[in-house]
Amino acid sequence: MRAKYFLLIIVFFGSVCNAQDKIPYRIFDKKGKKTSYEKLLKASAKTDVVLFGEHHNNSIVHWLQLEFTKDLSLRKDLVLGAEMLEADNQQQLNRYLKGEIEQETLDSVARLWPNYGTDYKPLVDFAKSKKIPFIATNIPRRFASMVFKKGFEALESLSDEEKTWMAPLPIRYDANLPGYVKMMKEMEGHGGANLPKAQAVKDATMAYWIAKNRKENTVFIHYNGTYHSDNYDGIYWYLKKESPSLKIISIATVSQNNISKLETEHYNKADFILVVDEDVTKTR
Repeated sequence: MRAKYFLLIIVFFGSVCNAQDKIPYRIFDKKGKKTSYEKLLKASAKTDVVLFGEHHNNSIVHWLQLEFTKDLSLRKDLVLGAEMLEADNQQQLNRYLKGEIEQETLDSVARLWPNYGTDYKPLVDFAKSKKIPFIATNIPRRFASMVFKKGFEALESLSDEEKTWMAPLPIRYDANLPGYVKMMKEMEGHGGANLPKAQAVKDATMAYWIAKNRKENTVFIHYNGTYHSDNYDGIYWYLKKESPSLKIISIATVSQNNISKLETEHYNKADFILVVDEDVTKTR
């Protein structure tokens, strides 16, 4: 009887402790089954490209990106790349990585995001410390703005040098891809047909620079807004169109009030879905 009573006490206090645990994220597979960080690492070490989809202002995601990158670097050689850096700033970025210029100079010559210092500089500095290539993969934003205003045709007016900072023309485009259809629906047509085209030229350019800088027997980790690779769309689609045999692991980020179970709307959004508590501190 005493043994039974003692067991009940253990179960009770164990339940209380578990209830008091504050876990800010969980990882699920595409079918909504809970999985582990170790399984994510193992799968990533066996692939060619990891598309790490993020919420740009989520502190937990940025912390996990850095930890993931450090841990994967112990298993495979890496190349890193990010949406947050634009291709025409690659030369300046390279100079920083080589120690030829300081952060203050990079701040003045590159168009860095407002949250670069807190969220992306740690990744770049890790690459610098380990001599890992870091690729500025995004199209210059002024070119994407041109597409938004006048369509893909506007890109023909660019100089030969400017065209080297983006995916080769003509830009392949499928307006029926789910991500672009969803964008039009959510914006209720505001921006017209050119809105998803401006997104597509970013996706195409990021995929182009990933493919161009990928190396055999390495993993290319790319950090991008999750909407650029969710549902095997966007960057993922462009990479597969260029290299169908390319092995890609996609990670999507979602926020939920209850992180213990993946909401069904997020099933099949990526190979791994990172579910973050919606109360996590935002970085900007």
